[in-house]
Amino acid sequence: MDELVSLCKRRGFIYPASEIYGGINGFWDYGPLGTALKNNLRDRWWRDMVKRPPLGPDGNEISIVGLDSAIIQNAKVWEASGHVGGFNDPMVDCRETKARYRADHVLCLGVKGESGGQIYAFIEGEDDSLAAARKKLNKYIKRDVADDELDTCALTDLSADELAITVGPDTKAVGTLTEPRQFNLMFESSTGAIKSEDSKVYLRPETAQGIFLNFGNVVDTMRVKVPFGIAQIGKAFRNEVTPRNFIFRSREFEQMEIEWFCHEDEAEQWFEFWCDVRSKWWQSIGLTGDNILMRKHDDDELAHYAKEGCGTFDIEYRFPFTFPGFGELEGVAHRGNFDLSRHQEFSKKKLSYFDQPKNERYIPHVIEPSAGLSRGTLALLCEAYTPDPERASKVYMAFHPSIAPIQAAVFPLVGKDGMPEIAHKLWSELRERWDVVTDIKQSIGKRYARMDEAGCPFCFTIDGDTASDQAVTVRHRDTQAQERIALDKISAFMAEHVG
Repeated sequence: MDELVSLCKRRGFIYPASEIYGGINGFWDYGPLGTALKNNLRDRWWRDMVKRPPLGPDGNEISIVGLDSAIIQNAKVWEASGHVGGFNDPMVDCRETKARYRADHVLCLGVKGESGGQIYAFIEGEDDSLAAARKKLNKYIKRDVADDELDTCALTDLSADELAITVGPDTKAVGTLTEPRQFNLMFESSTGAIKSEDSKVYLRPETAQGIFLNFGNVVDTMRVKVPFGIAQIGKAFRNEVTPRNFIFRSREFEQMEIEWFCHEDEAEQWFEFWCDVRSKWWQSIGLTGDNILMRKHDDDELAHYAKEGCGTFDIEYRFPFTFPGFGELEGVAHRGNFDLSRHQEFSKKKLSYFDQPKNERYIPHVIEPSAGLSRGTLALLCEAYTPDPERASKVYMAFHPSIAPIQAAVFPLVGKDGMPEIAHKLWSELRERWDVVTDIKQSIGKRYARMDEAGCPFCFTIDGDTASDQAVTVRHRDTQAQERIALDKISAFMAEHVG
């Protein structure tokens, strides 16, 4: 991950936010290549889910319409959705370092059979934190403690007396950790000139609620019938206690969500349908099958809206920081009719649906495929990162051609003999459809190396023979193979290989 993060900064994928002022934890800026990669992923999702949605279980077309709702909604929305009362994480602070941790992510080390000795806390899943805790424990015990002697427990299982003799993850002093307490994850703000309880609002912690609020509007104004879906891409904000792992867990992120409205009797069929569609979609853009996993949530993981008996499946990806395990990429949830029912109750507005063929009025159930656009971008970066010591660049980014931030480069071999003019003409033609760059600076080898790090799948080089034979050399990123191709065949080549 350190090497990938370094490449992302060096080549303009992702920068730390507010970097010249020391940054701000949990926030990131996307550079030119990162913006292009994220936008290509976003546009591909919108094309495949909204513009050209998949065929349903019966082989017929399904209906999905788009929405773009406000980030700030009436504060009562979040009371009805359960976020004000239930969107909390247990938090623990260190009085000495001022660091803050999610209490359920902190584990503790001690020695079996030894009471009254110091306890050492570390962050779950972070090898460096565990190693530091073991080092402090060994120093306290004055010997190397064997693995089978270690006693591990969750911080939340400690009593107040045990917490008083616990050493925090980033300190050497005992008793600096506070008792765990609940911490609401929503960012608060206010509207209007005067800040008061009545003017309090929240930045949305998910994009879904804007869809539920507009369910009635969409049914009334569009020619849609249940089952149908409403899709939205947008930013969400969560005041994470411990943002970490680059852009995997950040405080500002983007989601790609569908709320699929259906009759309760058909919900299980649609749930299975969306699990299958969404898993295959990620694989279609380059995430390999070995790195993709479908996992059903355990009962103690279910969200407050999850339908009992059906629950949630996560589509997980094997990130470098979760290896050999997996981290959540997308969730497919059966939300039941919880959200529409709650908004109907709190707003006193009818959100039921009259099904004419069934001659029945009901509140639809909802299947929600909710994908992380930010996490999806990170998964594509991780999947693409390919070390190759034999190359000048020592690494290349093997993006699927359809989502690569630069899909082709056009290079004149030298800046004379009419080569720049031919290159500019070809670049002008290709850029009408694809993301294409042209460059004349430095040697051709160094230009290829830059494109390898940017993940450009094809480089077209105009050389001294191009003017006479009307052909160019195309270099393939993954194999470095080169072949001659006619100028008038390049658009067809790109259409075949990129789409």
